[in-house]
Amino acid sequence: MRVWFLSAALALMCMAQNAAAGTILIVGDSISAAFGLDTRLGWVSLLEQRLRQQGYDDQVINASVSGDTSAGGLARLPALLAEHKPDVVIVELGGNDGLRGQLPAQLKQNLAGMIDQSLEAGAKVLLLGMQLPPNYGARYTTAFARVYSELGEEKKVELLPFFLEGIGGHPELMQADGIHPAVGAQGRLLDNVWPVLKPLL
Repeated sequence: MRVWFLSAALALMCMAQNAAAGTILIVGDSISAAFGLDTRLGWVSLLEQRLRQQGYDDQVINASVSGDTSAGGLARLPALLAEHKPDVVIVELGGNDGLRGQLPAQLKQNLAGMIDQSLEAGAKVLLLGMQLPPNYGARYTTAFARVYSELGEEKKVELLPFFLEGIGGHPELMQADGIHPAVGAQGRLLDNVWPVLKPLL
């Protein structure tokens, strides 16, 4: 009888664990698509490994596309939400908007649309902030960075102010193009994201 109870308890625990397993959808650009790297070494793959190591069963869907902009992400998001029904949406976009000199107001509008759609679909949102190098001018870089802080406050979503904290401006952690993080930076990217993501799981 005791064996039966133990088996039943284990079965219930497994069922509860599986029921609690969620889906994390990452909508990003080349940084999350591991541009120039073996994708198995990118921060998203490292995230999957950490989830398993810490006992999480969440599935990670990496819908990142190299070169994507906030407009592209906004256009792609409805189909991704319908297909994957995520519990958490990580938005990692805007870098390409900035490199192309697009208006911060348009970036904010696009990201706000992505946040609103995700929240309406019942998902929690983590917004990964980006910053531009100083050669883009103080006025533009300040307005660009402010987009993320304003959205985090206005939309009441989790915000990582600067995704590349501790990486940007360090040539040894960047690929030869000076834009994309190298293999050695991928663990740092995950370490930046993890403390903000974990409470959402």
